[in-house]
Amino acid sequence: MERSLTGSSNVTPLRGNDTPTRVPPHNYEAEQALLGAILANNRVFDKVNEFLRKEHFADALHGRIYDAAGTLIQRGQIANFLTLRNLFDQDPALVEAGGAKYLARLENAVVTIINAEDYGHTIHDLFLRRELINLGEEVVNEAFSYDLDLPALEQIETAEQRLYQLAETGQIEGVLRPLNDAMTAAIQIAELAFKRDSHVTGVTTGLHDLDRKLGGLHNSDLVILAARPSMGKTALATNIAFNAARAYREDIVEGKPKAVDGAVVGFFSLEMSSEQLATRMLAEQAEVPSEKIRKGELISSDFDRVLSVSHELEHLNFFIDDTPALSIAALRTRARRLKRTHGLGLLVVDYLQLLSPSGKNRQDNRVQEVSEITRGLKTLAKELDVVALGALYRGFESHPLRHYLSVQ
Repeated sequence: MERSLTGSSNVTPLRGNDTPTRVPPHNYEAEQALLGAILANNRVFDKVNEFLRKEHFADALHGRIYDAAGTLIQRGQIANFLTLRNLFDQDPALVEAGGAKYLARLENAVVTIINAEDYGHTIHDLFLRRELINLGEEVVNEAFSYDLDLPALEQIETAEQRLYQLAETGQIEGVLRPLNDAMTAAIQIAELAFKRDSHVTGVTTGLHDLDRKLGGLHNSDLVILAARPSMGKTALATNIAFNAARAYREDIVEGKPKAVDGAVVGFFSLEMSSEQLATRMLAEQAEVPSEKIRKGELISSDFDRVLSVSHELEHLNFFIDDTPALSIAALRTRARRLKRTHGLGLLVVDYLQLLSPSGKNRQDNRVQEVSEITRGLKTLAKELDVVALGALYRGFESHPLRHYLSVQ
């Protein structure tokens, strides 16, 4: 049966009880208009190629036509009715739609190419809506399916992560910036660093030699502190976190509060409880052995120092999560929630091998699991400064973490 250029109707069919059913949102006419504009003027493809893919089309045939046209255009060839007909002569879907005549009608029916980019945005928006519907249906079905290995809270975290990933695919704005804008931003960063006591462009670690080498901790950086057990990884991480939280200062920038020094810190302690971590921080800052604090062997002067340090720690923007066996999806969810509510700027994970992959991504291969965890942390590092601790053991050459470190 020959296909009409107007596409199928959007009128919803009726069931026997006259209850209208809802069909996934689509606009075949917009798809046809865009394809016709591309075939009539190949330059149109450059306007939508950055954000539009063949899978975004509701009609799979339209997606294949778009993909084939794009392949020819990117090779420097002309994509039109004549060059595409040979590719689709044996395509059953195109034959059913009317054969090569359908391509010819697409090209000849174009009235204007001015709105072609708007058609592309419409197609992409409808694709996101269909994906959102599919995601909602999957979340509902998984919730109905009772699985002991997939508790409700983990399902919520997984759903939130998938929703976030869908939101990321919806970001179609161009990222090209004029050099003038980039230079202005660079000068602002330099001015901010000049005014800071630490004189670094990123979040200060409080360790002068390290700040001089790194320039502080920066967004998009995933810093891994890797060493053998009992080498001081946690002590170093807590010192960095404490110094960043102590240096935290915010100001009103463009009408909104913004951190101008230091950072709000989120410390995910998968090995120690929050009380143990707080005790270690007290001991480090008061310069008192933690064993004496735990055993109550402090002399009067030591206790005064501990008490003074505790008053300072109480007012820091420092948050601890000591949930054991936390999944990478749950960590991302909690970190983003903390960023929304308190402006989280530095995330510390102690330590990454104690994180578990997201529900369905658990695998027998530990190398792949650690790779998935580190990729998740790297994605999160695009929004925050992330410091992750990694424990190294004997036989490091065969350790899963080495695979990640060797490719960075």
